[in-house]
Amino acid sequence: MKGFLEDANYSIGLLDEGATLADVIDNCIYEHTHTGKRAFYVGDLGKLVKKNIQWQNVMAPIKPFYTVRCNSTPGVLEILGTLGIGFACSSKSEMALVQGLGISPENIIYTNPCKQASQIKYAAKAGINIMTCDSDIELKKIARNHPDAKLLLHIATEDITADEEMNMKFGTTLKNCRHLMECAKELGVQIVGVKFHVSGSCKELQTYIHAISDARCVFDMAEEFGFKMNMLDIGGGFTGSELQLEEVNHVIRPLLDVYFPKESGIEVIAEPGCYYVSSAFTLAVNIIAKKAVDCDKLLPSGVEQARNDDEPVFTYYINDGVYGSFASKLSEKLNTNPEVHKKYKEDEPLFASSLWGPSCDELDQIVENCLLPELSVGDWLIFDNMGSGTLGEQSTFSDYQRPLIYYMMSFSDWDEMQDAGIASDTLMKNFFFVPSCIQLSPEDRFSTAA
Repeated sequence: MKGFLEDANYSIGLLDEGATLADVIDNCIYEHTHTGKRAFYVGDLGKLVKKNIQWQNVMAPIKPFYTVRCNSTPGVLEILGTLGIGFACSSKSEMALVQGLGISPENIIYTNPCKQASQIKYAAKAGINIMTCDSDIELKKIARNHPDAKLLLHIATEDITADEEMNMKFGTTLKNCRHLMECAKELGVQIVGVKFHVSGSCKELQTYIHAISDARCVFDMAEEFGFKMNMLDIGGGFTGSELQLEEVNHVIRPLLDVYFPKESGIEVIAEPGCYYVSSAFTLAVNIIAKKAVDCDKLLPSGVEQARNDDEPVFTYYINDGVYGSFASKLSEKLNTNPEVHKKYKEDEPLFASSLWGPSCDELDQIVENCLLPELSVGDWLIFDNMGSGTLGEQSTFSDYQRPLIYYMMSFSDWDEMQDAGIASDTLMKNFFFVPSCIQLSPEDRFSTAA
């Protein structure tokens, strides 16, 4: 594979039936304790296969285009490419990375709402024609730099219960769609479809009903201008929950059947990102410093804890933070809780604690308050559901050391890929067998995407 941090060599461990991901984490912690306590991920790529099966069972025939910025590590991209999934890219580097997999330009869409002219030119040269647009300024920019582009008009959604500000930030109104079509006609640019996006935090599924209805209006409007529309992009916002997926499908399916029936020839696509990767990666971090403070501020809200006035509150510093794997903490709530790796007694006392990254920056707070047994420097904490957000991105914090990545897959998941005929010869070369009882190290052909 080309384009990943100048070194895309990686391996995927096939787990014996007697081995579990917990065993892998234990083995990795054992090795890191003796060779240098560096944060690391364990990625279960079999979960990507399961998520894709779930998508096909619930959402087919809607074709997924994976949002690359969620996790651009090589194991993830190659597995998803092998599964036949398309890719939604937001930058030149992402487009180059995906094309390095041999993905055809027809399976790539350029979704950045604010595109650089140089990156539009790159897309044109690479044959990546489908891209989104929500303003006349973007339209004119695209017309100058990619006259063969095929545009999806990005319309705003009316999500009044969740990220209203974000949805108002990107996407155009129905009224402005007519103006954009007039401009496109004058500039000779093709408009081939519509895109909308509903936030994963949106609790009101009626938003989908309004968005699909608005999309149908735009399609009807396009007929007046002579545009041949053939694509509807329902965006992302899929959290990874099967229940949420089924709820969304229950709402949108009747409308799609009425407004965009199969016989219309309109292809319906989506941009799931977190859906595929969030639950697939577990992060292990090490405690590098510890402080005890006499303070009540860190007690979790709503938690009653009998404690003496002199009972300490602990502040722990770990070797990863918001300038690394926890970057999403700067803009949203952390959706995972720390688990202590070492064994401790059930009746062991718990103390109010907070977790901070290594930068000593006041913004580098990972967990404001939680209850933990007293820990020591050198102990490990485990965070689940860490597959989305920063994997593949380079931190600007000068002392940040990128966590290692260890890819795994169970034999049953691998067999499922082979039975489906989607295990390519190139991908097979990256696999190696992991016995149930063996101490593993990075030298044992584990992946180190660092």
